Amino acid sequence: MNLPNYFLADLPPNAVLTASMLGEACQTLKRNRQCYLANRSTQSLIMLLTSVGSNWLKSDYPFRNLALEQAPALTGFSAVGLARGLDLFFRQLTAENLESLLEQEFGHAQRHERMTSTPPEERTGRASLATAPELLAHITAGYLPNPALQSIIFGILLRSAQFVKCATGASLLPRLFAHSLYDADSKLGACLEIAEWRGGSLDLEKVLFEAADCVTATGNDETISAIRKAVPAQTRFMGYAHRLSFAFVSSGVLSGLNASRIAACAATDISAWNQLGCLSPHVIYVESGGEISPEQFAEMLATEMARREQSEPRGNLPVEIAAAISSRRSIYELRASHSDDTRLWSSKESTAWTVVFETESQFQTSCLHRFIYVKSVADLTQALQSADPVRSKISTVGLAASEEREQHLATELARWGATRVCPLGQMQNPPLAWRHDGRPALAELVRWTDWEM
Repeated sequence: MNLPNYFLADLPPNAVLTASMLGEACQTLKRNRQCYLANRSTQSLIMLLTSVGSNWLKSDYPFRNLALEQAPALTGFSAVGLARGLDLFFRQLTAENLESLLEQEFGHAQRHERMTSTPPEERTGRASLATAPELLAHITAGYLPNPALQSIIFGILLRSAQFVKCATGASLLPRLFAHSLYDADSKLGACLEIAEWRGGSLDLEKVLFEAADCVTATGNDETISAIRKAVPAQTRFMGYAHRLSFAFVSSGVLSGLNASRIAACAATDISAWNQLGCLSPHVIYVESGGEISPEQFAEMLATEMARREQSEPRGNLPVEIAAAISSRRSIYELRASHSDDTRLWSSKESTAWTVVFETESQFQTSCLHRFIYVKSVADLTQALQSADPVRSKISTVGLAASEEREQHLATELARWGATRVCPLGQMQNPPLAWRHDGRPALAELVRWTDWEM
């Protein structure tokens, strides 16, 4: 399947993007939005998105097959892992979920089409309308496709023209999704642009940021800070910096077959997207006092990681990353040989997976690519004290606990600072309507107009 040149990212690798090309693209996007998107009904957009999402779940869908053929070599994700991740994402693209998202964010699914009121607004004689940005610019980071795909979906629901700037070499999956939208509705596809260039190209970014009404960006702290400074003061900016996540397993669920199930859930979160997302666990804190000890749980997790490598292999890594994993392993191999407080399990003759058990509970950043720390703690209080140095950076906590303790633990985690608490096994599969970094998904992107009747 050969992709037509609908987007800047479709140009040959040796093509040079210029500031004038970007300026023309932004103006074209705005014109196309006014003609083809601004007045579309919410229901028609929901129907389109659910139809495209359903197509991506079909084994014979050309764009899906192209993704599974070409993306593994570019991203390092195996075809099996990539297929699983895409399936989990597109299964959520249902009419019910999209309508629920709009109602959660705006109080009414038609808030973009007309002045509407929620019951509290009706009681005070008010209505309101949410007006979307004319042009949304998204700056994406890394190879994980879900953030970029979700941003595009959100922009369509808002009826905004969109310019998606991908990191160098990372545009394939967003580009294929954009082509699938163009294939389903060429007029809507004409309101979307995909491009890639190396970050820090100031002449290109200046043109894009000045043309956009709102800029969203994901990346490390330094990248977000640099983009924030470059975006004009009058342009709305939404930055999502690097975040860390961990898991907590309570002692009450560590018994027999249930412990095996929890180990499998933990392996799912570690394996998903090769642990590269902000929602991936770096550490699993295991509460002592259960039938299965934290060390035994670590051994069960190692067994499960070995099985997962057979069913859902990690994929190949650059030599320098594999060397970094080997170097990190050697540190813990040495410690394990001198102390019973450390143990290590790992894949043989490869760096496919690594499990390190420690009685020392201090939060430790993983080198990723299925490298996980399991740490013994007396309770959640000790786990939170151990993670306190990275408290401001924590995104998600995967929780395995009994029904009796679950709500209490989730409340304690929320008050400590976690912005998302979910069942272990679902860390890399957030709901479509989740509040990224504890912020509204859509409501922050719009301008509100209140009508006092």
